[in-house]
Amino acid sequence: MTDPFKFANLNYLYLLLVLPFFLILFLYALQVRKKNIKKFGELSLLKSLMPEVSISRLHVKFWLFFVALALIIIALARPQFGSKIGTVKKEGVEIMIALDVSNSMLSQDKELSVNRLEKAKQIISRLIDNLGNDKVGLVVFAGEAYIQLPITTDFISAKMFLSTITPNLVPVQGTAIGRAIELCEQSFTMDESTEKAIIVLTDGENHEDDPVTAAQEAAKSNIRVHVIGIGSPEGSPIPVSSQITNTFRKDRNGNVIITKLDEAVAQQIASAGNGIYVRADNSNNAQKALEKEIDKMAKSEYESSVYTEYEEQFPVFIWIALFLLLIELILFDRKNRIFRKVKLFDNLQTKI
Repeated sequence: MTDPFKFANLNYLYLLLVLPFFLILFLYALQVRKKNIKKFGELSLLKSLMPEVSISRLHVKFWLFFVALALIIIALARPQFGSKIGTVKKEGVEIMIALDVSNSMLSQDKELSVNRLEKAKQIISRLIDNLGNDKVGLVVFAGEAYIQLPITTDFISAKMFLSTITPNLVPVQGTAIGRAIELCEQSFTMDESTEKAIIVLTDGENHEDDPVTAAQEAAKSNIRVHVIGIGSPEGSPIPVSSQITNTFRKDRNGNVIITKLDEAVAQQIASAGNGIYVRADNSNNAQKALEKEIDKMAKSEYESSVYTEYEEQFPVFIWIALFLLLIELILFDRKNRIFRKVKLFDNLQTKI
């Protein structure tokens, strides 16, 4: 379902970047003021000679202006809240993505500019960007498989969940590709008219189950299983962690463990699942090959609940900003003789 809160003119929020410059300018002006006053004598003595001058009022006036400016920028971006939920019809397919997060995916092969896991996440991110009205879900697996994101049309959430994925998500190490395929199959909707596909991104080193049989069972349900091989047949060492990349895991005999892309297993899984196998590299070939396969799938109509009407919220921000600016305008830099006895700013006094 579409987010109930949104900004109609999101680009205006970039104007918030000017706020730090106003703050820096204000702090600089205070330093210049302080330096200039010092030319006339000691600050403690000058302060007693200028009883009507209030430095705290300068601070209050600035922060009133600062907050008002921020509120005006937010108002320009037109914040809106959804007020009515409607049903719209869309056409698309269902895609479940199974991502290998075993420790071997931290390896960085010579032919890849990043480690295997980051490369897989890049491919998934680009795929999501081009899915249109399709539905997508995400399963992560190592020695076990878990649903990271149920199948949805909320691509923003999908990319948010994707960015947080690390090998720590699955405490049991290993590579249970078969279990991941089964979990993906169970995660699709019950709509038999919608075409479905599973995309597995892995280095292919399966140690836990029978992924070929799992792919065959998925194919019997008219679910294609595509596989993207991440890594190289020559292999590379496994870092101890994503933070420590120059120390590698060793076996019981003290030898550095080399993890290799098992293309034979990956190809068998894709063949059993009536899908394609493609090996990832620094180009976009793997992504393009998958997009071509997805485009071949027949789009089916489905209903989706979305917010069809939004109420403007910017007047609230404008009125608050105007109120703050009004206070800023009527607040003098010096203490007003009429209100001299009012100690409103005593607790805010700072050194000149």
